Amino acid sequence: MFTLLRPPSLYGDDPEAKREEIRRYFHNTYDAFESLYGLLASDEVFYHRPEPLRHPHIFYFGHTAVFFINKLVLAKILPGRIDPELESIFAVGVDEMSWDDLDETRYDWPTVERTRRYRDRVREIVDGLISEMPLTLPIDWDSPWWVILMGIEHERIHIETSSVLIRQTPLDLVRSSEAWPRCEETRAAPANELIDVPEGVVRLGKRKGDDYYGWDNEYGSHEARIPAFRAARHLVSHAEFLPFVEAGGYNEERWWSEEGWQWRSYKKAKHPHFWRRSEEGWRYRALTEEIPLPMDWPVDVNLHEAEAFCRWLGERTGRKLRLPTEDEWYRLCDHARVPDLPDWGEKAPANIHLEHWASACGVGRFRHGEFSDLIGNVWQWTRTPIYPFEGFEVHPVYDDFTTPTFDGRHFLIKGGSFISAGDEALRSARYAFRPHFFQHAGFRYVESDYKEEITTGHYERDEQVSQYCEFGWGAEYFGIPNYPERCARIALEASQGRRRERALDLGCAIGRSTLELAQDFEEVTGIDFSARFISMAEEMRSRGVIRYTLPVEGELTEYREAKLPERLRPYTDRVSFWQGDACNLKPVFDDYDLVTAFNLIDRLYDPAKFLRDIATRIRPGGLLILSSPYTWMEEHTPREKWLGGLRKDGEPYTTFEALQDHLSPAFQLLHTEEVPFVLRETARKFQHTVAQLTVWERIKG
Repeated sequence: MFTLLRPPSLYGDDPEAKREEIRRYFHNTYDAFESLYGLLASDEVFYHRPEPLRHPHIFYFGHTAVFFINKLVLAKILPGRIDPELESIFAVGVDEMSWDDLDETRYDWPTVERTRRYRDRVREIVDGLISEMPLTLPIDWDSPWWVILMGIEHERIHIETSSVLIRQTPLDLVRSSEAWPRCEETRAAPANELIDVPEGVVRLGKRKGDDYYGWDNEYGSHEARIPAFRAARHLVSHAEFLPFVEAGGYNEERWWSEEGWQWRSYKKAKHPHFWRRSEEGWRYRALTEEIPLPMDWPVDVNLHEAEAFCRWLGERTGRKLRLPTEDEWYRLCDHARVPDLPDWGEKAPANIHLEHWASACGVGRFRHGEFSDLIGNVWQWTRTPIYPFEGFEVHPVYDDFTTPTFDGRHFLIKGGSFISAGDEALRSARYAFRPHFFQHAGFRYVESDYKEEITTGHYERDEQVSQYCEFGWGAEYFGIPNYPERCARIALEASQGRRRERALDLGCAIGRSTLELAQDFEEVTGIDFSARFISMAEEMRSRGVIRYTLPVEGELTEYREAKLPERLRPYTDRVSFWQGDACNLKPVFDDYDLVTAFNLIDRLYDPAKFLRDIATRIRPGGLLILSSPYTWMEEHTPREKWLGGLRKDGEPYTTFEALQDHLSPAFQLLHTEEVPFVLRETARKFQHTVAQLTVWERIKG
């Protein structure tokens, strides 16, 4: 049996002892990965593609070594690459984004021998760095040793994912090994039942300074009170799942989600992926062999199958059954007092970390209080799409580890499997996959009315929306103050001593100026023509955080998170956002003490109509505040509708003159001011613009 060392603590009193501990951990992981690939029967099998949505084995064999070099170069720990060709070929894997998205790309893969030589060279380089780099304890995010640990933990992830691919490889292309033994035990499956779990508070998230390495999505904080619920004592076994198959559950659309039924229909699935029907009965595919279906082992399924079973069993039993949330899984672990990896003792208290077998085993074999297999055996699907905790930060050396999965379509699996090791085996681990994905994953069901409320933390990728997110809520550039905040501040100063009941912010974009105005106005409405802008504005108002990507150069992007300033949080209930047309507002939008239109007038299709109508929506003595750089463009405003920036009667006619002509006699001008702003396009390209801001008072009478 191959023994996987447990992960090293980031703390210690003896740097040289810690250096040797990390060296052993590195070589142990490297050896385990190569031992696993020794299960392929020949070098030719490295080019076999067991899963159409993934690369052939050769890619993953080279990928983990290339990851070390690419990240060490990115972190400026290594001066350059050692084989640029291989480091390109093996750099980027396949995210199985859709079950029918077949990648037919043909690759000129290198030989296995060349790949082995490359792996050997990487082993020497990393070992050399471990020997030579200065080591200060504890190890933190900014330490070069963090990148070494990142590479090791990344390879441990691929020990597991590669084992799934080997399990999908035809039997005649693999061989067994004493280093990777399966469990020989099987017996009658225990009956499953629902067990009461009392209510309680769960607190999730690592803090910087935690004892062990973690991926970026594990850091931050999340707290929730979970009401009492009931949970299955055991993982769903083959014996419990079999009646669903025999009842035709794979043929009845009503048990499946819309996407699940599309997947089932496309794949023509009739039973779990690792089952096979034979003349002798059901068979089960383990890592390198096929055996009679062990009825007490947990079933391996994807999320679609797990949810379909819950619906079927729920109707059959008259119960509201579903998959647990991530929070409920933690509540289960807290209630059962499941020890985390540092407290395991000499042997893991579960079928995990390869400390028992290289396969699943019977449910109930490992007990945790009233439950079994709350960790280990197989991963457990949850209904929770992965999302960032409060305080989430992207690690700069691996900026796309998690953020692409914050899309509401990657669901968390919890608890680890028989082969999960290192970070994967910690309770804090957070891995998420698309619902059609196969892992060593099964499920347990719960009965609960609890409604989970989270945001997936989707990163806005629309270039214009992201640009305005940064413009409104992001960094200041070149010492020029935030433009919508500055304009709102001028408006608040101008309105001092006046009635401040209702304000209207037209062209509010992502809502910065709207929320600023709410500090002094009792009711503020933000309106923008763009539904995408309004969506982001409401996200900031309601949840206090937005996330977006920014172009760096070419196709490179960086991830940003903006939070609502604490000083604005008390006023969010005063604000509402609406999609609307400033030139054709609904009658309900009237009777305002203040109307603002920042950077709007030269983007309207009929600005003169807007100016004619706006007076009727402002109370006598109320203010209209406009700002604009007067950048007239025919793509926004037909030339015949331009207010100014042209010749009138043969003479230059400016927009400021046009504003005076259109707004009198309903308004009088109180103030003008130049307000500069900077709009970021890329990391090295910015627009520097100066807008003119004008303050107008609605004349009484």
